[in-house]
Amino acid sequence: MTSIDLDAINAERERIKQDLLADESVRPESSARGLHHFALICSDVRRTIEFYQGVLEFPLTEIFENRDYAGSNHFFFDIGNGNLLAFFDLPGLDLGPYAEVLGGLHHIAISVTREKWDHLRGKLDAAGIEYAVESGSSVYFRDPDGARLELLADPLGEMYGTKVL
Repeated sequence: MTSIDLDAINAERERIKQDLLADESVRPESSARGLHHFALICSDVRRTIEFYQGVLEFPLTEIFENRDYAGSNHFFFDIGNGNLLAFFDLPGLDLGPYAEVLGGLHHIAISVTREKWDHLRGKLDAAGIEYAVESGSSVYFRDPDGARLELLADPLGEMYGTKVL
């Protein structure tokens, strides 16, 4: 691993905050209405549905052929508040295994209540899915294709006691 200058990184973070982070009282309203869907690629439609609907309890809401790739499925899961998590399969393409790359997905953090967080940790245990708990409110694990997920028990707009929205 390359060595990094933490003092320089921290100083640049502070400059960015000073230059670009608007105070909540003057921050403009976002032009967006919300996240319509976040789309990932999967290798096995049935396995993906069984994991997201069966283990994580995100209801499958629709499945149809992808308009951009004949034979490909495009399907959606309800992750609450009108937001969807979507998937494509791309049969016939040899895409290789999941990899974290620059510009790629690091993880998806999905908000759940503390009660659901506890319940879903039990389901991860029952399914034999390895996970790591961080800060007492985040559980990190991977989906069947290796994408990293986080279930976060903090309220929407907060992270580890810090208001982020």
